[in-house]
Amino acid sequence: MSDDITVADNPDQNRYEARIGGALAGFSVYRLAADQITFVHTEVDPKFEGKGVGSAIARHALDDVTDRGGLSVIPLCPFIKAWIDRHPDYQSLVQQS
Repeated sequence: MSDDITVADNPDQNRYEARIGGALAGFSVYRLAADQITFVHTEVDPKFEGKGVGSAIARHALDDVTDRGGLSVIPLCPFIKAWIDRHPDYQSLVQQS
């Protein structure tokens, strides 16, 4: 892939943002509480679809949750939930009800 995707947390917007060449390519909105993070919506700009933007956001966000420690994930967003289902190494982050 020639396009480099950079993903960063934007806490002021409560979302992880993916950029390609400086342009906003996609984002995942979350709600943060004391011990959990709820992913509510993920969106990829149509002109960047098929470039791995959604997966880059999911992987970075979940790795960030792991690095922070002490947070469990509530994947209300269907994309994040499906991504976790396809990547069982991240299943332990999901809050069990």
